[in-house]
Amino acid sequence: MTTTSSRPADGASTAAAIHPHRIVAILAVGGIVVAMTQTLVVPIIASLPVIFDAPASQTSWIITVTLLVGAVCTPVSGRLGDLYGKKRMLLVSLAPLALGSAVCAVATTVPVMVTGRALQGLATGFIPLGISMLHDLLPRERTAGAIALMSASLGIGGALGLPFAAAVAELASWRILFWLVTACAVAVGLAVWRSVPAPAAPARVRSRFDHIGVLGLAAGLVALLLAVSQGADWGWGSPLVLGLFGGSVVVLLAWGRWELRTADPLVDLRTTARPAVLLTNLASILVGFAMYAQSLILPQLMQAPTATGFGLGQSMLQMGLWMAPSGLAMTLMSPVGARITRARGPKTTLVVGGLVMALGYGLSTLAMGTLLGLATTAFVAAAGVGLAYGAMPAIILGSVPATEKAAANGFNALMRSIGTSASAAVVGVVLARMSTTVGEHTLPTENGFRVALLLGCGVAVVAAAVAAAIPARGRRDQATSH
Repeated sequence: MTTTSSRPADGASTAAAIHPHRIVAILAVGGIVVAMTQTLVVPIIASLPVIFDAPASQTSWIITVTLLVGAVCTPVSGRLGDLYGKKRMLLVSLAPLALGSAVCAVATTVPVMVTGRALQGLATGFIPLGISMLHDLLPRERTAGAIALMSASLGIGGALGLPFAAAVAELASWRILFWLVTACAVAVGLAVWRSVPAPAAPARVRSRFDHIGVLGLAAGLVALLLAVSQGADWGWGSPLVLGLFGGSVVVLLAWGRWELRTADPLVDLRTTARPAVLLTNLASILVGFAMYAQSLILPQLMQAPTATGFGLGQSMLQMGLWMAPSGLAMTLMSPVGARITRARGPKTTLVVGGLVMALGYGLSTLAMGTLLGLATTAFVAAAGVGLAYGAMPAIILGSVPATEKAAANGFNALMRSIGTSASAAVVGVVLARMSTTVGEHTLPTENGFRVALLLGCGVAVVAAAVAAAIPARGRRDQATSH
């Protein structure tokens, strides 16, 4: 099905305002800044109980709350972008990022810090909104590369944020990190306001915002992600975790029933049931799982004590520097993925991305004992992620009506988030079950790491297989469809 174009075509002034290089640069930098917020606190996780004089059970919410808020807000901001304008929602998403970062910078208690991190999570929808903006604004021949870079900014920001945050936290104060994000958010907001034109809105029947759908999705996702993220601490068989899993199933089923019956749904489930969209979303969960698994495993291997016989004894900063090239890999793969997409279609790019990720995992089983080998593994796996992340939005945007682009892309981003959450839980269980005691510390065994890496490899292969089953729409048709 060919969707209606939403490119600006209603005036020369709008066309003249479109500067592709500038628009791509602004939105990609914004995506990187948003993504960096996910790894800013990683270097200080172990210090949070001391910083805030609170137990680890409380400070863990500084991490969890951003995940929960971001998961709920991503599809919501996409729908709001379709209804009220994507540029407007881009600016709206940057405001809480700036405010939340400033709150974190001055926080002295856990509740204040959690509030700031929740506000930061509201900005998560910036990346899928930016992808939809690029799809609407840029010439068709530039769309594939720009979308690939914007989509990869999620991984680029995470990869670059870790060594940057580690260096600042080690050499100065962690509070500087949040002040820098505040300044960057303000700068990106001004650049979007002044230099990024608003795409022409597609013709549509007047729609209402689905408030009940938002509440249902929020309740179901919070219950699900809380159970997944806290299951290891609360006990997977505990009544609380089992109740959250059961409650999430009931609520999400009721939410789905509502979405199918309401005239103006938050997420059009009939559209998401189309084979191309459904399989792409399933592949997104698997790609998110495989992407996050290696980012959990490889840093632990690098930082494990040398006394284990397989650990490489690196500090947080050293580990971050060894992992930093993976962000470069995603950047380098953006134009490569765009060329594959133009020549063979985004489906092929997604299949290749999954296979390259699997190759990276395969290399890791042969190179666990050297820093260069693990860095190479991270680089190859990240290259696969860059290919896959650029292809998924292209398939989604080429398969849905013009009035649902941002919402559908936001829902796809949500699927990736669910994959990363599941990855954290599953990898955590594998490493915890296969562990040993070294001195006063309990650490995963070498076999535990190998099993986790092989698991990631298998999931990447399954992602490629699912991608191969996506119905083809023709090479250029799917790569540039509007």
